[in-house]
Amino acid sequence: MERQGTSKVSKVENKDQWVSFLNTSNSDNRLVVAHFGASWCIPSVAMNSFFEEMATTHPDVLFLNIDVDDVKEVASEMEVKAMPTFILIKDSKPVDKLVGANPEEINKRIDGFLQSTGVDMA
Repeated sequence: MERQGTSKVSKVENKDQWVSFLNTSNSDNRLVVAHFGASWCIPSVAMNSFFEEMATTHPDVLFLNIDVDDVKEVASEMEVKAMPTFILIKDSKPVDKLVGANPEEINKRIDGFLQSTGVDMA
């Protein structure tokens, strides 16, 4: 479970790691925000710094970065068809999905979900 430098975003390297992250988030009762992207996809790469910033401002949320070329099985299971795709997951189930590089909308959906579940926001 590699964390790049001081990154608050965890990179998912394989399916077992994905399952482990989801199991941990379930036991901790945490929301997961998964960013499905690809190194060759400019909008995905452009969202990385925003995603990192979101992870810093929402310390109670688990932020995961998944390269669809490296972890194809997970991308297929989650029905990712375009990059970037952001999926909010609670109790191992997708609760929201946003396709495209739209930082304001992602932020709004995360905050909205946290407010609806009564989780304190930073």
